[in-house]
Amino acid sequence: MASAREELEKDLEEVKELLKKASRKRTHDVLMAEKYKLEMEIKNQPPPKLKEDTVDEEKPPAGGYTVKINNYGWDQSDKFVKIYITLNRVQQLPSENVQVHFTERSFDLLVKNLNGKNYSMTFNNLLKPISVEGSSRKIKTDMILVLCRKKREEKWDCLTQVEKESKEKERSVNGAVQEVW
Repeated sequence: MASAREELEKDLEEVKELLKKASRKRTHDVLMAEKYKLEMEIKNQPPPKLKEDTVDEEKPPAGGYTVKINNYGWDQSDKFVKIYITLNRVQQLPSENVQVHFTERSFDLLVKNLNGKNYSMTFNNLLKPISVEGSSRKIKTDMILVLCRKKREEKWDCLTQVEKESKEKERSVNGAVQEVW
């Protein structure tokens, strides 16, 4: 049976092959985000043991498992969409442990080894394009602020295309129900 690291490396190779074949921008962005996630996951794997009889040393956990972040708040200004993620004591981490990877329509947040766990959040298919170069993150007390620089200064009704479609579906269903009554 293959180790978890070997499986991740096989997945990464397959994603790289698919990237070579991707001709559509959205597909390319999704694959790039997945490639980045796999690379981070491989990087966080413990190194393979050379011998079975080596003595295990006591080490603090290097982020044993990854927790998906689902709770966040967001706001916007003319130039930025701002995503607020609350994580206790995140300000105590070294800056390099908080990584954000941006594409024109997505971002991935990875927080490494916070209280013995890794934390991740992915937003694919953002409602409108963002500027990769103009986007950034700030670490505040118990909070990470992800700043997505808007390509155009216009109001966003929601964060993602999926959220927009869900709201539109909800409106059409509610409209149909009202017509029946």
